[in-house]
Amino acid sequence: MSLTALASLEHGLPIGPDTTFNTGSVAKQITAHLVLLAARDNLLHLNQNAADMLLRLKISDVTIADLVTHQSGIRDAESLLSLTGFRDLDHYTADDLRTLAYRQHQRAVPEGHFLYSNTNYLLLAGILETVHRTTLADLARHHLFDPLGMNDTHFKADPRHVIPKAAAAYQATPHGWQHTETPVTLPGPGTLWTTVGDLARWLTHLHQEWQHEHRLPGQDTLNYQPSDHQPYLYGPGLYADARPGRTAVFHYGHEQGFSAATHLDTTGLRVVCLSNNTDIAADHVTAAILRRLRESPARDPLDVLRQAAKLRRKPTAAVRTEQAQIDHNPHMELGTFTCDQAPGSLRLTRSAGALNLWRRGTRDQLTQAGPTAYTGNGYTLTLTVSPDQIDRFTLDLDRAPGLTYIRK
Repeated sequence: MSLTALASLEHGLPIGPDTTFNTGSVAKQITAHLVLLAARDNLLHLNQNAADMLLRLKISDVTIADLVTHQSGIRDAESLLSLTGFRDLDHYTADDLRTLAYRQHQRAVPEGHFLYSNTNYLLLAGILETVHRTTLADLARHHLFDPLGMNDTHFKADPRHVIPKAAAAYQATPHGWQHTETPVTLPGPGTLWTTVGDLARWLTHLHQEWQHEHRLPGQDTLNYQPSDHQPYLYGPGLYADARPGRTAVFHYGHEQGFSAATHLDTTGLRVVCLSNNTDIAADHVTAAILRRLRESPARDPLDVLRQAAKLRRKPTAAVRTEQAQIDHNPHMELGTFTCDQAPGSLRLTRSAGALNLWRRGTRDQLTQAGPTAYTGNGYTLTLTVSPDQIDRFTLDLDRAPGLTYIRK
């Protein structure tokens, strides 16, 4: 099913059945499936240490299965990179992010704990390319896309590559629309371009391999583990709802203004949603569709889709960012701090009674959340002493916790 919309505002091109979208983290199920195929062919073993194939990896007890199920404790490298004040249009590569992964020397969370990290799938892509001696894009084309007739599906390995019939992604602003894409491609955890039809073919194949109603896809090879979203589990690039009567696997993706969602249940019901509008989130639309189908199973699916899309529009979301107010208050320097597992350095200052964190000239005014805890945009900073005598602090990002910063 699809609704009429535009793939290109500049050229007035409508979205059609062959329009390709960036699906973000939906790509993980493809990468994980290729890992399971490699294990089946004895090219690797899921319980072997990833460091056997990634010689620069310092955390020696992380297995390939840990990478697949986000149990490695390896911090998300893009989150680490954000600490440098990295700008949206700066370019970085998968190898740059792997280098940050190799700087980590211990798990950020205890063994067996879930920490969603795109770095896991960057490392898996590297392992696959090592054992097959080819690129992930060629590997996926040969082993999955061509056999399944997914002719419009591509891993984009270089931001300069042209993807046929690709949609552009847009964000509403107070002055009109702007592009949201950036010159970054990370095959493995994301950067999969495809169509609704091709994703439906993939889900059909996945359902055909789903032989046992009480077993999840791939579960005979890889155990699903508790995830960050209870009661859902996480397996080969798939979240799973294993509750009786609700058994399904799914994944959502958000990348560079695109969003995507795939959902497959034991009956064979497939829901695929792709969006190139930041104000229409594919996961929200999918959740609304599934909720309405559960409430009224006989309802016309196209009507359900139209209603769900209307509900997810957010006219007030056009204003995404606010210009930082100029701070005329004097700042007292509290020090510059570095972490051996993160790039760059951070500064702390105090002004008008508030604590400020600086990265590459960008200032975050922190909000005090406890006696020694302060919150910023997506992170918590915890002091070990009073704000006026700081020699170290801990920074916990959502996907990169437990970073210890020490005064230079």
